[in-house]
Amino acid sequence: MSTKRSTTSLLSFLVALSLSQASPGQANRSHPSDTALDPPSTTGRSTFNASCAPCHGLDGSGSDKAVNIASSVRVQHFTDAQIASIISKGVPGTGMPAFAELNEKQLQGIVIYVRSLQGKGARAALSGDAQHGRKIFFGKGDCSSCHTIAGVGGFLGPDLTNHAATSSSKALREEITRSPRSPVPGYRPAVITTMSGDRLEGLIRNEDNFSIQLQTEDGSFHLVKKSEQQHLEYSTSSLMPSDYRDRLNDHELDDLVSFLLKSADPGQAPVHKNDDFQ
Repeated sequence: MSTKRSTTSLLSFLVALSLSQASPGQANRSHPSDTALDPPSTTGRSTFNASCAPCHGLDGSGSDKAVNIASSVRVQHFTDAQIASIISKGVPGTGMPAFAELNEKQLQGIVIYVRSLQGKGARAALSGDAQHGRKIFFGKGDCSSCHTIAGVGGFLGPDLTNHAATSSSKALREEITRSPRSPVPGYRPAVITTMSGDRLEGLIRNEDNFSIQLQTEDGSFHLVKKSEQQHLEYSTSSLMPSDYRDRLNDHELDDLVSFLLKSADPGQAPVHKNDDFQ
């Protein structure tokens, strides 16, 4: 699914919910889950991050493009089957299209992940040193060059402030060390050479049949019409390093995951980068 399509579809998702495919009695009925509420699957998280997070945020808390689907009582009262039906079949007469191309595993993965965003998923803490993990995040791990925690860090990668709130320690560790990696929509590296000879290198944030929006390393956004492009080279590799199993030992990985888990705790103080993180 493209970012453009996901913007329309997920924004319409809550429109669809407000219209309510189910009757009031069904919508208000408590929902015994139609699928097991295990920790979010890799399929569910990756599909949600690629298609839903650009509008709803990694934690489902919403943005200026889409509403909160994590704490919405109305969404929580819909059954898994109702949510799956809205995603797969769409809602005629609204902006919510049908995503019939999603297979059963992807569809159920999204539903399970949405439930985890609503606090239904369990996560176990690691016995790592979160304070040392903070130093790794801003230092040896070089995570902050692309990712932000509580407003501190880079912007090319997803904001990780609340990312761990819906993850198990095992899932976080696997995500950090996953290899090989493939770029997801919104984070695909590319190099554009314009007709005038200018060379732009960065991440494709949006693309349609007529133009590409590219964000370069300095944070600038460039909208380049395809008719103005001399050459477009996509990268098949993700900017996220795939060598963390070699870069960090087991204890350091545990510390880093513990820091991410602790940073997602709403009771924790904001993170401030200072000299001892270097």
